[in-house]
Amino acid sequence: MFSKTFFARFVFAAASATLLLPGLSQNAHAQKRPTSFASDDDAFLALRDASRRGDTARVDEIAARLGNYPIPSYVDYYRLQPRIKDASAAEIQAFLTRYDGSAIADRLRNDWLLELGKRRDWTTFDVQYPLFQLNDDTQLKCYALMSKALKGGNVAEEARLLLNTPKNYGEGCVALIGMLVENGQFDDDDLWAQVRLASDTGNTDFVRRLVPFTGIDDDSLVKAMDKPMSVVARGPGFRRVKHEVFIVALGRVARNDPLQAASVMESKDGQRLNLKQQALAWAQIAQHASKKLMPEADDYWHKAGNAPLSLEAHEWKVRIALRAGDWKLVKKGIEAMPPSLRSDPTWTYWMARAFREEGQKEKADVLLQSIAAQTGFYGQLALEDLGRSITIPPRAAPVTEAEVAPMTTNEGFRRAFKFFDLGLRFEGYREWNWELRRMNERQHLAAAEFARRNSVLDRMVNTSDRTKIEVDFDQRFPTPYRNVMQDATQKLGLEMAWVYGLIRQESRFVMDARSHVGASGLMQLMPATARHVAKKIGFDDFAHSRVNEIETNILLGTNYLNMVLNDLDGSQTMATAAYNAGPGRPRAWRSTLTRPVEGAIFAETIPFTETRDYVKKVLSNATYYAAMFENKPQSLKQRLGMVGPAAYVPSALP
Repeated sequence: MFSKTFFARFVFAAASATLLLPGLSQNAHAQKRPTSFASDDDAFLALRDASRRGDTARVDEIAARLGNYPIPSYVDYYRLQPRIKDASAAEIQAFLTRYDGSAIADRLRNDWLLELGKRRDWTTFDVQYPLFQLNDDTQLKCYALMSKALKGGNVAEEARLLLNTPKNYGEGCVALIGMLVENGQFDDDDLWAQVRLASDTGNTDFVRRLVPFTGIDDDSLVKAMDKPMSVVARGPGFRRVKHEVFIVALGRVARNDPLQAASVMESKDGQRLNLKQQALAWAQIAQHASKKLMPEADDYWHKAGNAPLSLEAHEWKVRIALRAGDWKLVKKGIEAMPPSLRSDPTWTYWMARAFREEGQKEKADVLLQSIAAQTGFYGQLALEDLGRSITIPPRAAPVTEAEVAPMTTNEGFRRAFKFFDLGLRFEGYREWNWELRRMNERQHLAAAEFARRNSVLDRMVNTSDRTKIEVDFDQRFPTPYRNVMQDATQKLGLEMAWVYGLIRQESRFVMDARSHVGASGLMQLMPATARHVAKKIGFDDFAHSRVNEIETNILLGTNYLNMVLNDLDGSQTMATAAYNAGPGRPRAWRSTLTRPVEGAIFAETIPFTETRDYVKKVLSNATYYAAMFENKPQSLKQRLGMVGPAAYVPSALP
């Protein structure tokens, strides 16, 4: 994605080039652009696009006709944001005052704070940062730590906890790392941990920016990223910095071929590293072997010992131990996690299971009780492990008209609906979620009902999902188009609860939902998949333009899901993974098993983060839908079943 800086430079370069062309003025360019629009909504969308391009002249031109637009705050935002570098503090403060308390004011404050951080204007930054409500920008948190450190504060531990996802760093976090290295709050271990973390994620640009702090006077670190075998082949050398570069290169080799990296570690070159460095190298190899589900990964983790790990590495160490049935390593791996990660329901559950394997039932039950009230995947599994069944909780008292009435006049919700009508779902979600921040659980239920009445089912589901005491599963698990769904599933003998569980995760019942890869409709069908299924079932007059039609989407989606289910031996766990990642991948993942495992273990060890999350949520959803439809307790464990090893056989399905 291009940065705002890129667009600013592009616009400047384009403007400069115009001056060099004889007889061609900026006005000539403006005349070629449309100055009239079919509606104010079209003009607003064009304004948004021009603002994102940094085309300030075009922004002013379009904004001039939107004086009475129903969302004036966004018109003003799109006028001001491209000029954030040059706008005066007074102008920005006037906007923040005018729209105080709104989502878009907080968004502009975020933009301004980023600019203040880049300028190192700590006086203004320190005044504005506590006013930033969402506080969800990693780079701003880095700038805040820089400001604190400049005033003499020791921020090393806060920085270590924060700096775990390089893709979110930006200039501020690189600057923070450099500052902490230079002032001695970060030592060499901290610096090289950041280099390895960036290397693991393939962030070459970030690694390049850290080079000046490493003391390296050649291009070996960059080569370790781009041509790792050339660095590995030269050996680790004798200085620490050379050893560190060698470990980075070895990790890059392991991304593609963990076995090759492991063979290097078992050679004399690997033995030239000290024990701490060997553990770090084995941890990198183990992490990449884990994500490839290699049976050797469990052994590699044992060789890694107590090496310091990234958050992702901590998780994969435990996942591989689960696959191998190595409950001692499961327990040891979870105990080594930082508290923020260890307290996640995922690892609370598996720690409880590890205690049970050791015969420590009381300890296990305490942990299971702590998450059993949660309505997600691991809360359901904990409930079953405590000997209870999964049922639908008692419904909260229905919201009254008096409770819904304030929602109908809520300006943030009105803006959200306007954005949904314009197809700007991101902006709509921002406005909707901003309003929810100030609401109690009864108000959440009322907002969810308001969303239902306006046929915005995804907001109904997500809003109702936030409550913990006042619970309404009719809101959380809706069943639109039930007659169509019942007809389609009955003909195929397909479980309707599973299909609804899948749709709830796929599209949240947004009829015209379209993914970043081109999947469409309620059941998120890819074009090639839709054509394949239509041909298979004899849908002769199918055209892709029909894929978002309710009946067509459900017909094709349920048929494809049934094909995948039959292709994967009737396993909903495998078939759900296949629906998201393609039929070939679950077969490949299963082929690496050395023994049958619980469906929960198979789901938790899926290498793709999106698919892993997807499978758990779909099957959790399906279990609740089944409890609603059948009006009797359900078992998620039975639905997950067992997944056993099998030779990899390519699927004929797309």
